[in-house]
Amino acid sequence: MNKHLLTLLSALLLLGGCSSTPTYSPEQPPAHTQKNICALTAHDRIFYDAAKRAERKWGTPAHILLAFVHKESRFLHDAESSSGAYGYAQAKDATWDEYRKATGHWDASREDIYDALDFIGWYNYLSHKRLGISRWDAYNLYLAYHEGRGGFARKSYERRSWVKDLAKKVANQAWRYRQQMKRCGL
Repeated sequence: MNKHLLTLLSALLLLGGCSSTPTYSPEQPPAHTQKNICALTAHDRIFYDAAKRAERKWGTPAHILLAFVHKESRFLHDAESSSGAYGYAQAKDATWDEYRKATGHWDASREDIYDALDFIGWYNYLSHKRLGISRWDAYNLYLAYHEGRGGFARKSYERRSWVKDLAKKVANQAWRYRQQMKRCGL
């Protein structure tokens, strides 16, 4: 009897360990890992896994999604800006509410990496559908993300060279992430 009870308790402990809820808002990765997807993934694979999930759902490649997070928040879950943008994706309240309404994901959190990357994927999907931007075009996707789709359509970025510089940085980081992913087998 004791042997069976011990076996049952051991099995329950093992199952309990396997079913634990993952941490969706991991600690900010060290700065030296943030520009290298292989190092970032070695620090915590959750960033890559969340990006791949959003890629499968919305079509924007993981390396572009992660480049957005790198630029917007440096992988800090509670990053804030003076403009009222918040979280990994630096989403503003109104745009975040639009996302939650459109997707029915009312409990989505800007501090949850899965939700933040889903948001970026969703936003890029709409930019692709409404503006014809390729889901592989990190530069123009970021311009639409930063300026809003209306601002992108009006080419508001043309008067703001610093915004184009930001988009170049995102595109370059996305390219680096893609090359790194090939090297480390992601």
